[in-house]
Amino acid sequence: MLDCFGRDINYLRISITDRCNLRCLYCMPEEGIDDKLTHSSILSLEDMARLVKISTSVGVRKVRLTGGEPLVRRNIAKLIDDISSLGLIDDIAITTNGVLFSDLAPELKKAGLNRVNFSLDSLQAEKFNYITRLGQVDKVIRSINTALEMDFQPVKINTVVIRGFNDDEILSLAKLAYDYPLHIRFIEFMPIGNLLYWKKNRLMKCEEVEDIIAKEYQLIDPNYIPGNGPAKYFNLQGGQGSVGFISPMSNHFCHECNRIRMTADGKLRGCLYDKKEIDLRFALENGASDEELRKLFIKAINDKPSRHHMNSGWGNNNARKMYQIGG
Repeated sequence: MLDCFGRDINYLRISITDRCNLRCLYCMPEEGIDDKLTHSSILSLEDMARLVKISTSVGVRKVRLTGGEPLVRRNIAKLIDDISSLGLIDDIAITTNGVLFSDLAPELKKAGLNRVNFSLDSLQAEKFNYITRLGQVDKVIRSINTALEMDFQPVKINTVVIRGFNDDEILSLAKLAYDYPLHIRFIEFMPIGNLLYWKKNRLMKCEEVEDIIAKEYQLIDPNYIPGNGPAKYFNLQGGQGSVGFISPMSNHFCHECNRIRMTADGKLRGCLYDKKEIDLRFALENGASDEELRKLFIKAINDKPSRHHMNSGWGNNNARKMYQIGG
């Protein structure tokens, strides 16, 4: 289905929980969240599977499960299996911090998970623990290796580049893409809530990151990378993987956006930064038919804004945080 700006909306990102087993400085308060979604306010996995099926009637063919941290939600493999069993979704992916992935990977693969993105902002144990407050980088590295061994395709790493924190690790991360069939995506630091860690002087534009890598490696036109989304990719001459650059702050790619988002409590958003939400859970609780729910998906697509305005900051009137919307 095309939205009002001619974009083909075929991608649904679902936050299946607002909870996380880490406390990253730019995402979640150190003490966790006081207003956690309760069992009664969160969508059941059965409702999520039903809504995915309905979304296919308006053109959705890709689904990504996010959080919070999606792997802390019990029975996630059942949800993946239910979505896969529809036979209507071409691509099922998750974004995870990787802490729990290694042990769950066989079950997830069997259920129908196609690919995985890992969030990894530092390769150094002390710095990783600092940015996540609770994390151990060895567990994430183990999960990345597991994903490669089990032939998930592709395996991507998302790195938020923060000036003064991890900009000295850019080449170390790029080397992973040279040595292994990994796709390292460098993401500009975004204001994704009212947490105090985000500062404009910590923003490092992707063109700066690309210049650093280009001095060490020859960047060449990439091979096809499934689910390449908004990233600008390059292969590294002689290497096995690729590097990608996602620049929402310096060069927004909204004209190419093909996604809508669904929160764990059943709200549809056309954009991460769009404050307008459509309440699917209320409709479900009031016995809405599949056709009535389909019309709500159509409304969300038609209401999708032309672009984000994150350069103006998150805004105090945007009540939700990133972990409540889905990364």
